[in-house]
Amino acid sequence: MASEPRLTAGEKARVAVLVLRMAKRGIGDDRLVGRVYQGDLQRRIDRIVEKAAKREEQQTKRK
Repeated sequence: MASEPRLTAGEKARVAVLVLRMAKRGIGDDRLVGRVYQGDLQRRIDRIVEKAAKREEQQTKRK
């Protein structure tokens, strides 16, 4: 797999907020019924990284 793309400051902040929300959900899990679903937040992080990769690819084509 290719290396991770460079993220802008805004993208890093958004990913950090999403990771904190995932941690908060994990803490709120009672571990009796089952795991808390975090796939929606993971998909949002994946989209941010994919957009960063696309942006980086376009920037390299311009040079």
